[in-house]
Amino acid sequence: MDLLYTAHVPAGDGPFPTILALHGWGASAHDLIGLAPVLHGGRSLVLCPQGPLSFEIGEGFLGHGWFELSQVRPPTAADITRAADQVRAFLDKAAERYPIERRKVVPMGFSQGGVLAYELALRDPGRFAGLVALSSWLPGELADSIPAQPASENFPALVIHGTSDPMIPIARAEESRKRLTERGCSVTYREYEMEHGIGPEALRDLVGWLESKVLSPILFA
Repeated sequence: MDLLYTAHVPAGDGPFPTILALHGWGASAHDLIGLAPVLHGGRSLVLCPQGPLSFEIGEGFLGHGWFELSQVRPPTAADITRAADQVRAFLDKAAERYPIERRKVVPMGFSQGGVLAYELALRDPGRFAGLVALSSWLPGELADSIPAQPASENFPALVIHGTSDPMIPIARAEESRKRLTERGCSVTYREYEMEHGIGPEALRDLVGWLESKVLSPILFA
């Protein structure tokens, strides 16, 4: 099934550095597209696919997700990988339509979308230039299911989390940092006095990290 999506396409011919922005549970393809003018000054292609699961979150309003969330059963690695496979297929098709700079593609996920960003980047680090996880976590079962990859050595990763996050405790972010470090990733970890969101300080550091680590540096073949 093809995923619905929104896109910010910069002026010019490209190829463009590309941010694959993955929304959280209950949001939509429109949730993160508003960041596009800020990231790399609007000079990056930003693709925001929409989770295939739909559910009512209020009268006349639909929310979307990538895999089921339940208080009874946590998501399995298979659930997450199945959703990530749909995102991989989406990115393959997007690469045929848009002028993507293939050496500068970054999965950036918020909350549930961050779990997918972890899966995508760790399973195939050679395909991506970095990883951004915002108010998210790397489940232990998922990490254990992904074989260590040589390309993970010094792979750039940014983990951002709020110290007062009521949805995903800060301890999960700390565990995620540890799991990334154990794989040899070059992890930038930031905590902020915020809840489950992207505050001004977090956004500022996100923009700076993307510029210095991924988008602006010249990459040699």
